[in-house]
Amino acid sequence: MSTASTRMRPAGKRSAVRWLIVALIAVATVINYIDRNALAVMWPAISRDIGATKEDYALLVTIFMLFYAAGQFVFGRLFDIIGTRLGFALSIAVWSISIALHAVTHSIMAFSVVRALLGISEAGAWPGAVKANAEWFPARERALAQGIFNAGASIGAIVSAPLIALLFLSFGWKGTFVLIGVLGMLWLLPWLVIYRAGPDRHPWVDAAERALILDAPDAGSAPPPAYLPTLRQLMSHRQSWGIVLARFFLDPIWWLFVSWLPIYLAETFHFDIKQIGAFAWVPFVGAMLGSLCGGWLSGRLIAAGWSVDRARKWTITLGGASWRRRCWAPCRPPTRAWRC
Repeated sequence: MSTASTRMRPAGKRSAVRWLIVALIAVATVINYIDRNALAVMWPAISRDIGATKEDYALLVTIFMLFYAAGQFVFGRLFDIIGTRLGFALSIAVWSISIALHAVTHSIMAFSVVRALLGISEAGAWPGAVKANAEWFPARERALAQGIFNAGASIGAIVSAPLIALLFLSFGWKGTFVLIGVLGMLWLLPWLVIYRAGPDRHPWVDAAERALILDAPDAGSAPPPAYLPTLRQLMSHRQSWGIVLARFFLDPIWWLFVSWLPIYLAETFHFDIKQIGAFAWVPFVGAMLGSLCGGWLSGRLIAAGWSVDRARKWTITLGGASWRRRCWAPCRPPTRAWRC
């Protein structure tokens, strides 16, 4: 950091570049979910215009998910090779172009191509976010940082339905796809300006923040050499299987809401796009609060002396127990629930 900038900071204060980084990543995840949810929210109008069916929509969801899964491997390796700064820039640039290209598609075949491109490029957000978290935060702050950018996904799911509905009413579905594509390209400007380098070489990071991030008293210590494990090496660890299995059981529930809630509201309750925008965001409020509270609680437990492993597992168990209780709660018929 420059000497002038250091003099301007009050004594005892350290720079907070790491929080700027995680804030930008959270905004990227918001944009990510706005883009991927746009098709579901506007599908009633799109399907009428191109003569598509619900089965066609299911095909598009499947194509997106297959390429999204493949993209996790592609961008996970790419981030390790080219770094977080360029990896994120490439991911969001490609997915912004992909979502804008939805505006010029007129068939299921064309939609399949752009959904595949969107899926593989949007997948880069999560490997990049996790890598940035490990690079920029000490262990005791990583759970909160991850909670913040995970909350970005929920916030994106919350704002996407009303935002997409509002844009659709003003610009139609083609104009909406172009506008949200421009939104992603605009994100690139602050990202490339703020994320100039890693924490060990960033000009805005002072000695105190650098020492905190590197978890070492010597701020000038060199980072460890890069390690690029193979897939076989990664899957030889018990912890890797724990993460994979957790996502295997959690993601179908999450994606059911993300992909099919607007369609369910349109078909079952005959909601138009304006009404979908007014109601489809509600379930994701709880997801946002859970992400923030879970990250905060894990960080507090670590600060209280718990091990990182114990604190995170206990927080996950608490969240799972709460979810299980709600699953067993008596449910009223959907028609009655919506009338209340």
